[in-house]
Amino acid sequence: MMMKNKVGYIFTILVTLLSIVACKTPQATIPKDTLKVSLPALSKDSSVTISPAWRDFFQDPILQTLIDTALQNNQNLKITVQELAIARSAMTAKQGALLPSVTANIGAGVSKVGRYTAEGAGNVDTEITPGHKVPTVIPDLAPTLQFDWTIDLWNKLNSSKKAAVERYLASEAGQRAVKSQLVADVAENYYILLALDYKLSVMQEYISLQKNAVKIARIQKEADAGTQLAVEQFDAELAKAQADEYLLRQSIIETENNLNLLLGRFPQTIQRTKVDFLQLPMPTTSHSLSTQLLLQRPDVVQAEHELAAAKWDVETARKEFLPTFNLSAAIGLNAFNPKYLFKLPQSLVFNALGGLTAPLINKKAIQANFAQADAMQVEALYNYDKTLLTAFIETSTLQSKIANIKLLQQYKEKQNEALKRAFSAAQQLYLNNRATYLDVIDSERGQLDCKMELIDTKSQQLSTLIEIYRAFF
Repeated sequence: MMMKNKVGYIFTILVTLLSIVACKTPQATIPKDTLKVSLPALSKDSSVTISPAWRDFFQDPILQTLIDTALQNNQNLKITVQELAIARSAMTAKQGALLPSVTANIGAGVSKVGRYTAEGAGNVDTEITPGHKVPTVIPDLAPTLQFDWTIDLWNKLNSSKKAAVERYLASEAGQRAVKSQLVADVAENYYILLALDYKLSVMQEYISLQKNAVKIARIQKEADAGTQLAVEQFDAELAKAQADEYLLRQSIIETENNLNLLLGRFPQTIQRTKVDFLQLPMPTTSHSLSTQLLLQRPDVVQAEHELAAAKWDVETARKEFLPTFNLSAAIGLNAFNPKYLFKLPQSLVFNALGGLTAPLINKKAIQANFAQADAMQVEALYNYDKTLLTAFIETSTLQSKIANIKLLQQYKEKQNEALKRAFSAAQQLYLNNRATYLDVIDSERGQLDCKMELIDTKSQQLSTLIEIYRAFF
């Protein structure tokens, strides 16, 4: 009766101590997430939009082939795939920690005790079975099954598993972001290459025009209708255009090498479409840039999952202050001779142990882990807010850029047509000695500069649409 009272008393003390420990668990200091709930609307369209596949967005067959090659060979994408596999393994490991484990052991050994020891002296006359004494050298065979289980009283392991799941989802969103970035980079370099090709053709036409202008200036000089100064000015303009041609050729090589790097291969000529760049069809999307679409951006989704993972990390660290219940058991056979191994119940061995443990004093390491997890959670929130704000500002900028570049292109086309007429008029006036060579050179330069600016404007339009794909799809 007294023994029962003592056990009950000890149990009461343990329960009291564990209750004190549970009451002293700290709470997180996470600020409220107000940025997402106060996010203004981007457009009147509140419908949830579906992201198009890149094949629908970029319909140039040659570009599609290049993108396919990049998706197969690009090293950055391969690294991201491995990071996703690592995150998946971590998630599986956390799920496994919730379940009990059973391990099998087969032990074999041999031992001999000294003759003049208490155990050795006692074994001299001891018989294992009638007529068979304990041998001097004793073998030992022990096959066993071990059972271990940490019972998740406070959902501590479950919180850790949820953090791993969120990190896996963040990695998945990160992979989507890397893939979108890669597709966009290939498309952008491809269109830059087409623009450079077209600039080179324009420059070659301009060089041909300047060579003709030099010939005319020399003919006029020989006929005393022009001066040597005019010949030198036209010749200098020709040399400048020829120098610019080689700068364009170098830019083409650099862009091809950038593309080859994205494609994961050594330098080689990039196949591309031979079309008038200014008449190149634009990638089209019927999707409006709505707030719902913004929240589906890969970088926003990734930051959101990382924030959720950080919250579960804090829960896991907080629950380290709470008691842990471990259950362990083993069952097996043990004998010094194989012929006795399956003689039951004499060879049967087993044990069972349950333990409830909780930190009481010197909890600095646990407190430090909790403080670190808490600070990382706040950091993740600020990072999420920053990502969301950046995404919103980028989207707002893209919306205005699309409209303004379209207007810019229209006015540049008008300017280009006017400069064509001005150049034709300047040539006629110069041939009739009613304009100077400087008028001709100025009109030529103006037309060339406007043509190059028109190409750049087209490139900006393409780049803006590629930015939309990179950001949202």
